[in-house]
Amino acid sequence: MTLLPQSLDTGVSQRNWLKEPSGDSLWLSMALPALGLDPWSLLGFFFFQLLLLLPPPLAVGSGGQGPMPRVRYDAGDPRRVLGFFQHKGLRDFDTLLLSDDGNTLYVGAREAILALDIQDPGVPRLKNLIPWPASERKKHECALKKKSNETQCFNFIRVLVSFNATHLYACGTFAFSPACTFIELHNSYLLPIVEEKVMEGKGQSPFDPAHNHTAVLVDGMLYSGTMNNFLGSEPILMRTLGSRPVLKTDTFLHWLHSDASFVAAIPWTQVVYFFFEETASEFDFFEKLHTSRVAQVCKNDVGGEKLLQRKWTTFLKAQLLCAQPGQLPFNIIRHAVLLPAGPSTGPRVFAVFTSQCAFLFLQCSVGPSSDKALTFMKDHFLMDEPVVETPLLVKSGVEYTRLAVETAEGLDGHSHVVMYLGTSTGSLHKAVVSQDNSAYLVEEIQLFPDPEPVRNLQLAPSQGAVFVGFSGGIQRVPRANCSVYETCVDCVLARDPHCAWNPESRVCCLLSTPDQKHWKQDMERGNPEWACAKGPVGRSHRPQSRPQIIKEVLVVPNSILELPCPHLSALASYHWSHGRGTIPEASSAVYNGSLLLLPQDGIGGLYQCIATENGFSYPVVSYWVDSQDQPLAMDSELAGIPRERVQVPLTRVGGGAAMAAQRSYWPHFLVVTVLLALVLSGALIILLASPLRALRARGKVQGCGALPPGEKATLSREPCLQPRKESRTSVTDVGAENNHVGTEVV
Repeated sequence: MTLLPQSLDTGVSQRNWLKEPSGDSLWLSMALPALGLDPWSLLGFFFFQLLLLLPPPLAVGSGGQGPMPRVRYDAGDPRRVLGFFQHKGLRDFDTLLLSDDGNTLYVGAREAILALDIQDPGVPRLKNLIPWPASERKKHECALKKKSNETQCFNFIRVLVSFNATHLYACGTFAFSPACTFIELHNSYLLPIVEEKVMEGKGQSPFDPAHNHTAVLVDGMLYSGTMNNFLGSEPILMRTLGSRPVLKTDTFLHWLHSDASFVAAIPWTQVVYFFFEETASEFDFFEKLHTSRVAQVCKNDVGGEKLLQRKWTTFLKAQLLCAQPGQLPFNIIRHAVLLPAGPSTGPRVFAVFTSQCAFLFLQCSVGPSSDKALTFMKDHFLMDEPVVETPLLVKSGVEYTRLAVETAEGLDGHSHVVMYLGTSTGSLHKAVVSQDNSAYLVEEIQLFPDPEPVRNLQLAPSQGAVFVGFSGGIQRVPRANCSVYETCVDCVLARDPHCAWNPESRVCCLLSTPDQKHWKQDMERGNPEWACAKGPVGRSHRPQSRPQIIKEVLVVPNSILELPCPHLSALASYHWSHGRGTIPEASSAVYNGSLLLLPQDGIGGLYQCIATENGFSYPVVSYWVDSQDQPLAMDSELAGIPRERVQVPLTRVGGGAAMAAQRSYWPHFLVVTVLLALVLSGALIILLASPLRALRARGKVQGCGALPPGEKATLSREPCLQPRKESRTSVTDVGAENNHVGTEVV
């Protein structure tokens, strides 16, 4: 009974009605004629109010706290078209390498290496494939060592680098017996591997495919960080190939903790930096406290003559401290990449710690060569001072696994850092670093239908795409999706350095060259009022209420009208307006962003969903609601605006004409039906309570007390022949019992 709208002008307040429970049924029978409500309208009121009690569906987002992606795309969303490559029988597309000309992507998968043609904007095309399986003998030995012959005893490609113009160099786990080989190229095609040229890969590739590793080729020499034994307890930094002697870290001096996990190797002028995480031995008062590290070795290191023979003489390591002031540091590093020097900035390293930090390192000199100095260095390899930086982007609830970074020049002439971040659940975040060294998220793309980690990222600047490696294949992701922004306002508010508004074609276009001076973009402020106006005007906080197009909607009797509001941005707030007045509360409500209207007199006219973002308000969608019986004349201020007749979702609550459109509300209907049944059951029990109470009282007067358990009382008016005084139940007890039952039902 309390589900009727409170704002209806019935002449009787809901408060007074609730004070007189004995007159409920009488009041209801008198109120319906006064309101002019037929049974279908009454059912509509019940359905409408019960629908509003339902919680809105949970929005599927990235979760966590921190910057929210402005736009989010689910897997398979037609607005964000991806190119998906897969090959029957192949799994674990983990290692990616871009050719020098940028037209071929080499992929290291499980027991195979592929060459993909990526020149076409669609799905990558397979040029050719060469198998490289582990031998049956190695697989048998792997299984004898208690490793799985279903998931582990294969050759997982872990190193794939370009050795020169005619050869690639590849290494794999080879069923827990690492192996390496050179692969010859012919016009970017892979030639078959010659078994006689396969060599041992210990120290270059991990034994276990689950272990983190890193490798980089510099001046013909391979610098690798991996585990050097079957048990995975001997980490090593090693240099192989080339003309210089093979060097490695000293295991007995414990330069690296036994659980070191390597994530990146970055060459830099005279040195190579290794990024990893390990248990911090300097904090021995904590149990297994992990910390992030950066280690350096000099390229021209040749080892010691007496001490540290065939060992690094320039090895140093320091703690990486990425933390916000007054908070605990992010101590687990996941990945790191180098952003080369730009016109106005030096080279920077961007690293992922579940947040992003930028570090700037000083160059190092060649290590000393005297025995006295080497004796000191081999025991004092840990730097006193950590490398400290503050995060650019902090987002809780999300674990980033891979990172790719580039710069994009905007119309303002500035270079903007763009980061592509892969997550452990298969999402790709596009982030832009603003001028104040804070980052915001332009978009989030769910790459896979089922959550799984992003294995690798490879930027292809000449192709305008990012390639994502995962267990089932390769995803080609265009680095920008400008066409989804249909208006100048939306295009400018996106603050995507790759996108700008073309006022001539009235389309948000990919900014291929920054010389399009008549295009519109505002990376610094994201101010549509300035960028989208015909002349230079000041910033305004006034709502821009004149719509670009008006959607005409015809009211259908006996239905709930739903006016959807597309949420173009997760950063905006939304509200509804009704012409110059307010929306009638008694016959309207907002549910999951949509405006629900119960057809009544006075609900026609202009309805607009207004979005407010970055201090700027604008209409997202505009509807003109009209009725066949009482059509309204369009406001003269809206003259000249294009119109289109549309069909919006309706929920049928009664008989009448056919609906203009139909939307399934079965989940809501089922819940409403159950709630309505409970309400009616409760009302029925309350209505029956008074006669039952009177009957019990009458039986009490005639000498009928409560019967013992197991006996049933008769409904006749005859007095009880043998009343049992010791088992009487008072009227108060019966009333309390009835009240208790009513509470349970409601």
